[in-house]
Amino acid sequence: MLLPANENRRLEALYQYQILDTPAAGIFDDLTQMAVEICDTPIAIISLVDSEREWFKSKVGIQHTEVPRNGSFGSYTILETEIFIIPDTLKDERFRNNPLVTANPYCRSYAGVPLVTSNGLVLGSFGIMDCVLRHFTPKEQATLKCLAKQVVRCLELHRKTVIDHHQKQFHLLFANHPKPMWIYDIKTLQILDVNTAAIVDYGYSRAEFLQMRITDVRPPEDVPILLEYLATKHSSLNFSGEWKHRRKNGEIIDVEIFTNTIEYSGHDASLVYIRNITKRKKIEQNLLESEARFRTISQAIPIPLAISRLADGSMLHANQQFMEIFQISSEDLVNYKIQDFYQNPATQKEVLENLAVQGFLHNYEIQFKKLDNSLFWAIISLQYLKYNGEIAILSVLYDITKHKNLEAKLQEQNEFLRTIFENIPLMITLIDVNGRLQWVNQEWERILGFTLQDSQTDDVLAAIYPDLGYRQYVINFIQSAQRIWGDFRTRVRDGRVLDTSWTNVHLPSGCIIGIGQDITNRMQTERSLKAQAEREQLMRTVAQRIRQSLNLQDILNVTVQEVRDLVAVDRVIVYQFAADMSGAVVAESVEPGWTVSLGMEIHDTCFQTGGGQDYYQGHKRAIANIYTAGLSDCHLRLMEQFQVKANLVVPILLKAGDENTDSQLWGLLVAHQCSAPREWETHQLDLLDQLTVQIAIAIQQSSIFQQAQNELAERQKAELNLRSALAEKEVLLKEIHHRVKNNLQIVSGLLELQSQTLKDSELIKTLRETQNRIKSISLVHKNLYTFPNIGQLDIREYIQSLATSLLISYQIVTGRIALETNIDAVSLNVDQAIACGLIINELISNALKHAFTAQQSGTITISLHPLEHHIEMVIKDDGIGIPNDIDLRNTGSLGLSLVYDLVVEQLDGTIILENHHGTVFNIKFPQLISQY
Repeated sequence: MLLPANENRRLEALYQYQILDTPAAGIFDDLTQMAVEICDTPIAIISLVDSEREWFKSKVGIQHTEVPRNGSFGSYTILETEIFIIPDTLKDERFRNNPLVTANPYCRSYAGVPLVTSNGLVLGSFGIMDCVLRHFTPKEQATLKCLAKQVVRCLELHRKTVIDHHQKQFHLLFANHPKPMWIYDIKTLQILDVNTAAIVDYGYSRAEFLQMRITDVRPPEDVPILLEYLATKHSSLNFSGEWKHRRKNGEIIDVEIFTNTIEYSGHDASLVYIRNITKRKKIEQNLLESEARFRTISQAIPIPLAISRLADGSMLHANQQFMEIFQISSEDLVNYKIQDFYQNPATQKEVLENLAVQGFLHNYEIQFKKLDNSLFWAIISLQYLKYNGEIAILSVLYDITKHKNLEAKLQEQNEFLRTIFENIPLMITLIDVNGRLQWVNQEWERILGFTLQDSQTDDVLAAIYPDLGYRQYVINFIQSAQRIWGDFRTRVRDGRVLDTSWTNVHLPSGCIIGIGQDITNRMQTERSLKAQAEREQLMRTVAQRIRQSLNLQDILNVTVQEVRDLVAVDRVIVYQFAADMSGAVVAESVEPGWTVSLGMEIHDTCFQTGGGQDYYQGHKRAIANIYTAGLSDCHLRLMEQFQVKANLVVPILLKAGDENTDSQLWGLLVAHQCSAPREWETHQLDLLDQLTVQIAIAIQQSSIFQQAQNELAERQKAELNLRSALAEKEVLLKEIHHRVKNNLQIVSGLLELQSQTLKDSELIKTLRETQNRIKSISLVHKNLYTFPNIGQLDIREYIQSLATSLLISYQIVTGRIALETNIDAVSLNVDQAIACGLIINELISNALKHAFTAQQSGTITISLHPLEHHIEMVIKDDGIGIPNDIDLRNTGSLGLSLVYDLVVEQLDGTIILENHHGTVFNIKFPQLISQY
């Protein structure tokens, strides 16, 4: 099917005429009848061609109201600019199957003129048909063209009628709309028209509005912004935004406007829809952003609206936004009623009842459902109006789903916070800027015993903090709101006084949140711990003084001073009994202004006559008032003498050496309250009781110290005698060691003289070896003689001297055989030293004689170290080594046999021989204490 080049524009123009499917009109029927009579044809039609059909607006001679566009006469006529003639339809392949050809009226000839508008768009055709072959004369063709022009004029008149009707409907909606609206000239910004809602809302009369420009309702500071905004936005058909408007009374309100460009009475104008959002702005002032604006719409009023018949709810009209939000098309709109969009039908019934009572409804929140059954919340405003002669209802919607969801979320959060505040184990209160309680939680009421209602009629703050000065201190703390915790003594409703702790937080509104907790148990524990710590500190002070000083008087003086400070009494004394049970004050600490008892002669016959027998058993007394405690007259007179009103008395008992023997009553530790009677606490009496133990220790320690002093003098005398005897013994021992050393040197010298008379080299060699053994023993006695400690010797120096003398004895060339020693400081007695010397003598002699052949160089190493309760001595060389099959227990070598016997028999040790890269003798023996 061929289409005109401007098909889309053609169809758009056709639909604007709103003539399709309209009832028959006399003017069009007259023109078709005239064509039949003038052209003498049985059929005449005025047709309009839309996208799918050729619809007959007027017809004569046929029954059809429309035919399919494909293959229709009109679909080809609209392709022409002049008259379109078909002499014989049966011979034209395009039309031989046309229903008007193949059936009644059996059209055989056709002539049609296109209906062309003033702007060149073809809407349809004016055609005539005959059932026989026909030649249309020029006159007939001219008549048909003339009639076609008349049809176009009729169509234009219909279009004007439609436009006028729509204009009326627009003015109807405009004037009766419940929200303020006005129309202004785009170029001059002059207000051209205004509706009743704007007059009522802004306070200006209609005449005043029509003299104003839209800048006159703006605050002066907004006008430059508005002009710049309009300069950019007028390029588009419609726009929206939030602004501030000024009413006639000067009040500034927040508004949301929606603007659409229209033609109004020959003006290029803008239609402005205004929503007062002042309340909404206040409600949403804590939200990050306001709800998303409605999308730009193509209709004059840019929000969802619908008009429904009052009688049955049938939909009479809805704009594009309404259809989009409910997901329906314009074709389907007639199939719905307004109640179909309510989520709950009962809600729609309630709305109609309220509307009937009030005549209009504004900002009514209702839940609606869309075509897919999804739900959303909207604010709806309803107004009665007359539409096409019927009583109808105008419904204007505003989607608040996001707002409702946010409200639900905020409500959920508020409920969550309320639950926390109600159940949290802390007292929470809200105090306004004037210091009044606005709200308290259940924990506050439970602990303090007051309720929020009590604060409305009574001064709760005065009740819980009765002292005026202390109350002002509390108020200052609350007002400071420094976010620190403060502790307070708080009186609750039943009269009890609790320890509470509070902190305060300032809110931006100026209110204060107070957060508190009951810390009575904790404070009692802390006070008990503090008292216990003070007692322990006093105990440590007294105990330290006992350790630092053996002077009993110093200890007693410190004790009475510390007790008076800690217990806060007027006087503390230590009273000591004599053998006849008379007594005296031996230490005292007294507050200035009270009688001093220290040094005074006290005449007390009560104890001498058997009074105070309980003290012998360790009993303690806490007397709150001496006149009500049942004291004897002698005690009362004594107490009155020293101004005593109350006292604590604890006996000082000394333990005897025998566990079965009773303790001895040494004296009393007494605390006096002189200013007034006093109720004592248990821990105060316990403190004095614990101190008497320390005092008893100090007394016994002082006695022991005196005994120790006497014993020390005796021991010093005995020590002088012992030192004198020891000095004589040391002189004698040194003389013995000196004489032994001299005698051994004489023997060594005799052997040297004897070797010089001999010729036998083996015998000379034997004498020299014997001489070396004697020298090693002589060297031990020489070191013992010269060493300060007569029983010990310097083993390191002894071994070094012995090894060096052996190297000299064997006339070893300096540097050929090196000697290394690694000897720790160990204690050896004389026997061990002699045995070790002989062992070293034998093993080094063997190494010098056998380990290094010819002029071979090497190293001999001697080490000696303590190992727990043993001593390890290692002698090794890096010479040729010793035969592998040698047995130290059974060897022909006198020297090795001597070494084995000295280790095993003399030192009670062990010896291990290793023969790897030289010879190693590893000897271990127990370390013994010196015999001297």
